[in-house]
Amino acid sequence: MGTDDLLGDLATGPARLGAVRLIAIDGPSGSGKSVLADRVVAGLRAGGRETGLVRTDDFATWDDPVSWWPRLVDGVLTPLAEGRPGGYRRMEWVDGVPRLGAWVEVGVPDVLVLEGVSAGRRSVRARLSRLIWCEVADPGLRLERAVARDGEACRGPLRAWQRFEAGWFAVDGTREAADVHFSQN
Repeated sequence: MGTDDLLGDLATGPARLGAVRLIAIDGPSGSGKSVLADRVVAGLRAGGRETGLVRTDDFATWDDPVSWWPRLVDGVLTPLAEGRPGGYRRMEWVDGVPRLGAWVEVGVPDVLVLEGVSAGRRSVRARLSRLIWCEVADPGLRLERAVARDGEACRGPLRAWQRFEAGWFAVDGTREAADVHFSQN
């Protein structure tokens, strides 16, 4: 399925987060999730859909890859399900150290795209309109893409992150649960 086909499908999919269609784009680091999310958001907006975007990178840290989830639920998902705007404090990295930073407001859109590692986790799947899996099969290539994006100083933490996410995805069954697969080699 191409991006254009996907956009048409997303625009008509069921709203399961109150009146909001929640789209999760998940997969291993360095697989192109952010690029795909940007294309999906731009395409939906061009089609007249009010579309929001939240990235799990605004929450996760090397030491806390997935347990931050309640902040997202309490700050964004619950308010949107109730028809209210939400928000959260974005994680900002200062000299390589993560700290809670700027407040990000999230209005009530037609579609909210949630992008990043663990975005399509089992605990949110019943509320998803679509779960999109994005993957580059070769972990070495994914590592090099992530290092090119984040810098050479991140190579060690990215290796540890890759080990963590491989276990996470195996236990969570994210890939197998996805409605759509985008794979690159």
